[in-house]
Formats: sequence, C-alpha cells, structure tokens
Amino acid sequence: MTTVIPSIGLKGMEGYVVEVEVQLVPGIEGMSIVGLPDASVKESRERVLATLYAYGCEVLDKKIIVNLSPSEQRKNSPIFDLAMAIGIMKESGFIKQDIPKDATFLGVLSLGGEVKPVEGMLPAILSAKRQGFKVLYVPPILDVPIHKIEGIECRFVYSIDDVIPSFSGQMSTFQFSQVTSLSSPPTASFKKDFKQVIGHEQAKRALEISAAGGHNVLMSGPPGCGKSLLSECYPSLLPNLSPEDYFEVLSIYQLAGVSPSAPHLPPYRSPHHSASSVSLIGGGSHPKPGEVSLAHRGVLFLDEMAEFPKRTLDMLRQPIETGRVTISRATATVMYPARFILLGAMNPCPCGYLGSNEVYCTCTPNQIQSYRNRISGPIIDRMDILLSLSPVQLDIQAMTRNESSAQIAERVLEARERQHKRYQGESWNGTVSVGDLLKKCPLSPHQEHMLNQASRKQQWSTRTQVKIIRLARTISDLLGSPEVTDEALWEALTLRRWSYSKDIKVSRGS
Repeated sequence: MTTVIPSIGLKGMEGYVVEVEVQLVPGIEGMSIVGLPDASVKESRERVLATLYAYGCEVLDKKIIVNLSPSEQRKNSPIFDLAMAIGIMKESGFIKQDIPKDATFLGVLSLGGEVKPVEGMLPAILSAKRQGFKVLYVPPILDVPIHKIEGIECRFVYSIDDVIPSFSGQMSTFQFSQVTSLSSPPTASFKKDFKQVIGHEQAKRALEISAAGGHNVLMSGPPGCGKSLLSECYPSLLPNLSPEDYFEVLSIYQLAGVSPSAPHLPPYRSPHHSASSVSLIGGGSHPKPGEVSLAHRGVLFLDEMAEFPKRTLDMLRQPIETGRVTISRATATVMYPARFILLGAMNPCPCGYLGSNEVYCTCTPNQIQSYRNRISGPIIDRMDILLSLSPVQLDIQAMTRNESSAQIAERVLEARERQHKRYQGESWNGTVSVGDLLKKCPLSPHQEHMLNQASRKQQWSTRTQVKIIRLARTISDLLGSPEVTDEALWEALTLRRWSYSKDIKVSRGS
C-alpha cells in the first residue's frame, strides 16, 4: 500500500502540486528519497528520521521509499519535510485517523519535530489556494498575515503535536492575536511631498497623468533642476496595494530574501547605474528576482539612465512590454512578474547643460550624439512621456500655493477606478491590450487625422501612436470625460516631444 500526501513545489513564482508518495517495503533498513531532489531535499532524510525517533514511530528498522511526484520536475526546497513525516507516520500505522483529502502540508522540520517556515513560503501558500486545496497545515509566519488569505483554511502548527490531533477534530492551539496586530495596513507616510516642489507645474501634471494610467516617463534636464526630487515624490501619488497585489509583492520579496520597506505601499526601487544586468533583471545559478521584479506593482527609477550599460538597458525591453521576466537556465526556466512604472532621468549631454540659458555647454556634437545613443531607440520608443525640465527660480512663498500629493492622489484614484470599471479588471490605460484599448477608446475621424498628421511629421512608430492614444484616454479619465477629447489628444501629442531645445535630436521612433 502507498500513502500519498500532497505538498507544493515552486518554480519561480509558479507553484505546482507535489505528491509525496510513501511506501514501506522489505529490504535493508534505510530511507531513500527519489524524484530529482537537490541537496536541500536529500538532507530531509536525517531531519525526518530524527523526528520519527523523537515521537516513537518505530520505522528505523524498515526500508522507506519516498517518491516526489512529478518525478521529472527538480525539487529544490526542504518544504516537503512535514508531508514526508506525516506520510511515513500514516503508512506505518502510527497515525490511525484519516487525513483530509483536500489538505496540503508545508514546512521544514527540526530534529525534535518542530515545524518551521522556509524561504518562499508565501508564494507556496498562494499556489496551494490556486490549486484548489481547502486546508493548509503551515507553520506561523509572524510578520505575514497569511490568515487573511481568503479561500483557504490555514491551520497553524508549531510541531507534529499540533498536526496529529487535528485529524480527529482538535484544532491547532495557535493564537491569531500574535499576527493580527501586523495585519492592518499602516497609515501612508512619505518623506517627500509634491507640496515641497517649487515650480515645475508641467512636470507635476505629466507625473499625475503617468500615475493615473501607469505610463513610463523619461525626464531630461540639467543637473539640479529637480529630476530626482520629482521622482522621489512620485510614489505619494499611487494608491495602496490591493490585498491580492500585497501578497503577490510580498511573495516576490520573500523569494529574493529581502524585506519591503513599506509592504502595503507600492514598491519604489532605485538601483545605482553600476548595477549588473543580473541584479537588475534577475538570474544567477539559482534564479532570484531582480530589481524589475522587486518593483512589481510599483515604480522603478533609473537615475542617470544614460550611465547604465546599454546592454543592461536593452534587457528592459521584454519586462516593459510584457510585464514579466523569463529566466532560462540549464536546470529550469522560471518566470517572475515585472509590471512596473519606469521613471528615467538623464542629462541632455555629458556636461549636462545643453539648452541651458545660464551655463554654456562645452560638449561637441559627437559627444552629445554618443551620449544620447547610450539609450537605444527601442527603449525610448517604450517611454510614454518625454519630459523636458529646466531650473526654476527659488520662490519659497509659492510653496504655500502648491497642491499636496494627497490632493493629486485623489484625482489619480478616481481616474484608476474609471479604468477598472471600463476594462472589467485591474488593467490601466498604459498596460491594457491594444485590442481592448482601440475597441473601448475609439478616436473620431478628426482625431485620427490629427494623430496621423503629427505622426508623419515626427516619424513616430506604430507603438508610439498607440501610446499617444493611451495618454489621451488617461487625460480624459482625469477630466471625467467618457470619450477621448480633442484637448486630451493634443496634450498627449505634446507629452511625446522634447521641448527644451531644438538642437536635441533623439532616435527615430521617439
């Protein structure tokens, strides 16, 4: 007879059911684990046997075979310890009660039988819910309110002593009060607020549009004009993460082995321009999420964007377009989500003062062209808004008249709610499929003529023309208009043009 206990394996963010098959057979005593286990899974043998000995389950004189099915999928986590122990106890007759058929078991064992969490526990729990399991035996994770996950009953266990009695109807003694205090979202608090930004009204307007529709922005301007300050204020415009997004983002951070600074707020990542392509995109011998995945559902800010290696920047093409990263290795192919808003900031030239009225630019035309060529045409083509900045006069009194981030965020939230209602989901104007966009946001014949005329003059690509329609739809949402207005389309056209100097040339398609 064979006892089968379900558990969950992970391949990146994707989970799959692993059936832990246990059988006691005649032969030389010992325990064998098969099914492509790696070193961390093979070591489960000693932990499980020590636990069985501690609980008086006399199987040490028997031959135990444990098969992790599907056998062709490599297993790379000790998360199956608990399922192995329960399976052996049931197969040997130590556990008399029936084990729930809709239950799954996750956790690593100590030598004394204590159940502990492992890396990637949260994505495994979410995968168990998606696979249709109703009951989950899992160790408590005090910094994650997993008891708030709807659709699955989490039975928190500290040790095997908490698991076995539950099969006869006795629930776990774990107190939910230990995690309840951490489950309520904190009050949003940002160090930077748009009320602190002097001037730059056009830039604030562009960033409001970007936040409302999920549009990428590339800012260019001389040093000290406010590019970094505007980017640091930008997260204050975004609404809190929904419960589903919160757990998804937290899962990515758990897999990466880092802690989010503010879990309930959209993440804000700002890697240095010396960052490697692996740290930015993700990868390694055992693939881990990179900065683009850590910025999922939030903002990725690339300061001094032209200083990043061109090859590294070009790797952003797929994540920007598809919202995910696929990492292929000899042992496995994993996929991580990467749906973020990209903010880029750069100087117009190597010295930074091209087009300035105060400081003379010392760069030669060849230097300027070489500097700008560091950002390829396809990357610029994927930016929705091209924003030109210049220094402003310091006027402290003007700060009292500035709108706060909270006031702007209210309009952003209203515009996003209109988009969710229109697309019947969580898509924004900046990320919805082209088919749905053109179907639900048609242009009038006059507007099509206006767009075609501007596109021929600017030599815009098809992608750029679609982005202009996306921008126009977001601007109309901010105005509360059910249709794309002529004024919104005209404003969208201006947001795709560099405006600080006629001498600046950008790659074709921008």
